[in-house]
Amino acid sequence: MNGIRETTAAVGPGAVAVPLRRNRRFQILWAGSASAMLGTCLADTAYPLLLLAMTGSPTVAGAFGAVQFGASVLFGLHGGTVADRHDRRRILILADTVRLLTALSVALALVAGLLTVPHALLAAAVIGATMAYGGPSRMLALRAVVPPEQLRQALSQDELRVNGAALAGPPLAGFLLGLGSAIPFFTTVLASGLALGASVAVRFDSRPEADAPAGGREKGAALAGLRYLLAHRTMRGAVLIAAGLNLTGSAVLLAVMVMLRDHGTSAAGTGLVLTGEAVGGLLGALLVPHLHRLFGPGRLVLAVGWAAAAAFAACAAASGPVTVFAALAFGCLGVPALRVLLDVLVFQRVPEEVRGRAVAGVMVLLMAGLPLGTTTAGLLLDRLPAPTVLVLLAAALAAALLPLTVGRTLRGTGWTDGA
Repeated sequence: MNGIRETTAAVGPGAVAVPLRRNRRFQILWAGSASAMLGTCLADTAYPLLLLAMTGSPTVAGAFGAVQFGASVLFGLHGGTVADRHDRRRILILADTVRLLTALSVALALVAGLLTVPHALLAAAVIGATMAYGGPSRMLALRAVVPPEQLRQALSQDELRVNGAALAGPPLAGFLLGLGSAIPFFTTVLASGLALGASVAVRFDSRPEADAPAGGREKGAALAGLRYLLAHRTMRGAVLIAAGLNLTGSAVLLAVMVMLRDHGTSAAGTGLVLTGEAVGGLLGALLVPHLHRLFGPGRLVLAVGWAAAAAFAACAAASGPVTVFAALAFGCLGVPALRVLLDVLVFQRVPEEVRGRAVAGVMVLLMAGLPLGTTTAGLLLDRLPAPTVLVLLAAALAAALLPLTVGRTLRGTGWTDGA
């Protein structure tokens, strides 16, 4: 395992790890991460709605997400380098503190009637940056408090956090905005405070590996994680297919919104249909252990990709909102297993001294496709009907998957392969 220090719940030779549900440090960290994710999902809905109400401009409202994801991508690789150089617990505490203060500044500005568009967009940039710096350290913190034999189970539980927040965040944001424009932002302050409290409460071995290269200051250090990921065929295939799913998936959501609008579906009905993604993800999180037993890494990656392509095509042929909801849920059933696969491969096969940069590299590759996918879909939808765009996206994903499926390199990989 490339020099991993065992600093988890398993203590001493022959010791039996406590069940994950009784691992206090993991559960506190998990609760803090869940609070942070819920706050982020609240913000992702509340900020655009607020900006739309303030300016009446969809472009300005959409700029929040563009700035947030742009900052995450811009700072992502440096965030991984920092995680490999400095104390991860301190990084996590600092990121949670900055996010809390940012949310508080917006809430107070709203109450005082002083919130401006530049202030909101600056908050978007800060939130994106805290994701870039806090994300790798949060993932490495999870590894530090869970023994290796429970890692897959812990990562599966983490997927419940992600998908649960994605399901609850948007409707909760809308409900809270109805109570008052500042209420969702004070709620994000509370969520950030809970996340910060968890980061402060849990102590773990958060120091970088003692024999890591001089703080990662070697030339091209920030790219070391990406180079490691792309040099190994299983990780390369998994990351690139996951990035392709994010790119095409973000485009599909916009196309689905336009298609449902053209069919006369209300805004509320469209919102409910789009929760199919989160419902599929929640159900898929429960299937992670079964899918990992059933498939090797390569076959699992390909199965998830083909399921998504089929779901995109089904959306194009859908006769109503219920069918679209079911297609989105089906397409997302395997996504948690794919994300857990990526995390497991990073912890199994990437050396400790570059692991933070590898985690950051995965995050950057996955997030970079989101704005590109949405932009591409917008350009296509200006010229083509939404069902046609959905068919094109399904065909593009299938064309990317076909050579990998026909070849034996990725299909034949196993969990213990070194490449």
